[in-house]
Amino acid sequence: MKFRTFGRHMKEGFKNLARNRWMSVASVSAVTVTLLLVGVFATLLLNLNDIGKQIEEDVEVRAFIEVTADEDARDALQEEIEGISEVSSVKFQSKEQGLDELIESLGDEGQVFESLKDENPLNDVFIVNAENPEDTIAVAKEIETFKNIDKVEYAEETVQRLFKVMDIARNVGLAIIAGLLFTAMFLIANTIRITIVARRKEIEIMKMVGATNWFIRWPFLVEGIMIGILGSVIPILLVIFGYDFLFSEISTRYPTLFIDLLPVYPFVLQVSALMLLMGVIIGLWGSFTSIRKYLKV
Repeated sequence: MKFRTFGRHMKEGFKNLARNRWMSVASVSAVTVTLLLVGVFATLLLNLNDIGKQIEEDVEVRAFIEVTADEDARDALQEEIEGISEVSSVKFQSKEQGLDELIESLGDEGQVFESLKDENPLNDVFIVNAENPEDTIAVAKEIETFKNIDKVEYAEETVQRLFKVMDIARNVGLAIIAGLLFTAMFLIANTIRITIVARRKEIEIMKMVGATNWFIRWPFLVEGIMIGILGSVIPILLVIFGYDFLFSEISTRYPTLFIDLLPVYPFVLQVSALMLLMGVIIGLWGSFTSIRKYLKV
């Protein structure tokens, strides 16, 4: 495409926006609202996904060793657990370490357990992490069958509920985003259609004098792209400054929070790029759909 031709397409695209200014404003507004909601949902979804991963990484299996097991039996048991294909790590915690950890976690109240150090009632334990957190239950079930295992704890109901909630949240978020994008594309398609109907005779003349299909299409595609870009500006700014403010507030007010939000940078830049790309795609798709439907070019 020649530069002069490209300039002509750009000029015509802007003219189309001006001719149908109210529909253009409506389309830009629709894209703005859509991308703002998409940005908010994407931010929530990505952070939720990251928080889920943080929680999933903390899901562990605690395999309590029989009190009667000697050191050789413990070593053999550790090798057996490490041999499970889904296991990523196995950490041995002696009953002495377990008691010290308990006392420390209880603070001043934990001092009452100091007397138990001479006759420690706790078990030695293997702390096991699965390669994939979703394999935690399967790993725990297998460890339960091993010799010299007293009991296995892994919060089965909590683990299952966690994975179920995460899946539902992801699916609902994606469904909402898809619905919003479809709505914006529909509005843009209507805007382009009005332009096409208004210029139908002009288009017919252009075809009669030999204008190619793409020569006719390009101004409408440019119009759609511009609607998408204009509609993405406000959402991008709101997401950047809004997330930065939210991150600062949470970090300041809740410094000891056990979960972390995704760092502001490069996260907001990635979300902004995603929204800009979505804006362009929405505009292009809306325009292209309208052209295919209402123009025989």
